[in-house]
Amino acid sequence: MVTFTDQEWIYSQIVDFAQDGILFADRDGIIRLWNSGAETIFGYNAREALGQNLDLIVPEKLRERHWEGYRRVMETGESRYGKELLKVPAIHKDGKRISVEFTIILVRNRRNEILGSASIMRDVTERWQKEKELNEQIKSLENQLKL
Repeated sequence: MVTFTDQEWIYSQIVDFAQDGILFADRDGIIRLWNSGAETIFGYNAREALGQNLDLIVPEKLRERHWEGYRRVMETGESRYGKELLKVPAIHKDGKRISVEFTIILVRNRRNEILGSASIMRDVTERWQKEKELNEQIKSLENQLKL
């Protein structure tokens, strides 16, 4: 039989060592949880990421729109993206732009008050680049056929 303490330990092991990035940001967008998968994806270790706001990984030109949406979700408790797999650009520690897919989870306490949001994410930069190259090849072939 798995006890509550065992279950907490199991959850922490899953979160800590998942290859996907898992992070939790509080209502103000401050990073409070950053797993080893997030370290691999973004290049920041937990010491560097914890206590920082999400601007750490959001490209500068997308920040205004990101914060408008984040604040709206924190105020209303509703997200139009709740069950969708989202694809967005992000920033690696070295400044390189990467592509990530992620889902968001609104985290609430036992009184149903919003504590913040969790994200589970995966780096899809390589796949996105290959898809882009394939699409360019298809367009090139289509143009050749039109001639």
